[in-house]
Amino acid sequence: MKMTDTDSSSCCACCVSLKDRCPRPKGLISLIITKVCLFALLFGVVWSITGPECLPGGNLFGIVILFICAVLGGKLVGMIQLPTLPPFPPLLGMLLAGLLLRNVPYVTDAVYIDSNWSAALRNIALSIILTRAGLGLDPSALQRLKAVCLRLAVGPCVSEACIIAIVSHFLLDLPWVWGFILGFVLAAVSPAVVVPSMLLLQREGYGVEKGIPTLLMAAGSFDDILAITGFSTCLGIAFSTGSTWMNILKGVLEVVGGVIVGLILGLFLSCFPSTDQEDLVLRRTLMLLGLSIFSVFFSHVIGFAGAGGLSTLVLAFLAALCWKTDKAPVAAMVGRSWDVFQPLLFGLIGAEITIANLSPSTVGLGVACISIGLVIRLLVTFLLVHFGGFNMKEKLFIAVAWLPKATVQAAIGSKALDMAREGRDEALIKFGLDVLTIAVLAILTTAPIGALGIGLAGPRLLARQVKADESGGVATSSSTNGVVQEKDNVTLESKL
Repeated sequence: MKMTDTDSSSCCACCVSLKDRCPRPKGLISLIITKVCLFALLFGVVWSITGPECLPGGNLFGIVILFICAVLGGKLVGMIQLPTLPPFPPLLGMLLAGLLLRNVPYVTDAVYIDSNWSAALRNIALSIILTRAGLGLDPSALQRLKAVCLRLAVGPCVSEACIIAIVSHFLLDLPWVWGFILGFVLAAVSPAVVVPSMLLLQREGYGVEKGIPTLLMAAGSFDDILAITGFSTCLGIAFSTGSTWMNILKGVLEVVGGVIVGLILGLFLSCFPSTDQEDLVLRRTLMLLGLSIFSVFFSHVIGFAGAGGLSTLVLAFLAALCWKTDKAPVAAMVGRSWDVFQPLLFGLIGAEITIANLSPSTVGLGVACISIGLVIRLLVTFLLVHFGGFNMKEKLFIAVAWLPKATVQAAIGSKALDMAREGRDEALIKFGLDVLTIAVLAILTTAPIGALGIGLAGPRLLARQVKADESGGVATSSSTNGVVQEKDNVTLESKL
């Protein structure tokens, strides 16, 4: 039966009328319903495939629930924002979600996660962090600020690591090599806190004239590289057998081997896949992540655990250097994978801590170690930027901005404990648990303090450069003491 034009018009009018009458939620209600449906579908799909493993007490059930709770915790904490301050880092909510799941009665029994799965997921997250760090290094910024950047990256990190090693040896009775493991774990600054805060200040024009946001973001990458390298070297010594000199030699070989392998793999990525292939960005991303994850895991297999992380950093940096402007879409896709593994990483780190098993003395002495290390870090940072052309307020801000710790501590804080569990040595397991506990304490204390400190100190201590009006030909640079100077019309982006 053929439909006439009149029938078609009536049908369309009926559909439009029905569409207008049907309620269609928007805004927050729609967002909440969508998120709940996505989480329900995630659970339903995994349950339909795995069966009992996705029921309470099963391993996959624990991972899914941890992921969901970590995401929700991160969203809730990220919504906390005080006037004139940057938002709290979501990683705190993720960490607290894992901590609660591990320590709430009855919930702990239902949310079980196999230790091997936990270690594997954290290692994957570590490889993604290191890949992002390698891709994020800016060669031009490093060339402009190389002298002060080098001082800022090396001095505070090494000083804090050494002072924490000494303090922890006498306060916590850690062996010297384990003291340096703890020192390098705590010495790394957190890009998860520093970078978003610097981008916010940069967008508002604070410190742009002297390149302070760029300096801190660039130096932060090298600070993390140095901390991870020192940690990997000490970790190799701690879990090696034989003479001390052979252990030190092995640590050096791990560093050299990691750099060489990273250079080879980075050159390989610069050539393959070739630019004439389809889906180039996707293939480059998969190759980059695949080689990074393989490097981290294979280094454990061959007994050179420290080489994998350094190799990942080098190969990502060299590949990005060869890709030049084409690295941006690859970095964006790697960032999406980090959005998945970030809740798992911080949630799993929080779930490693059982409050009932913590010794009050360990917590108290751990906080003392963290505090002493931070004081030394502040002083050293302030002194090392003294000849960098900064005024007193800017030097004070740089020192404050160098406090927060989170990402690297979560990535490598549990690595020593995982290796100790593989060897089933109770003494080493205790040392590893002490390192992890103090790393979590450092995240909980320094991440919010650092974020708040940067948000409060930035507008008060840094000069602000404001873009010129469209009708004007100059940009105004105003400092916090009320002095106003006129500068050439330069956009904020050109300062990067």
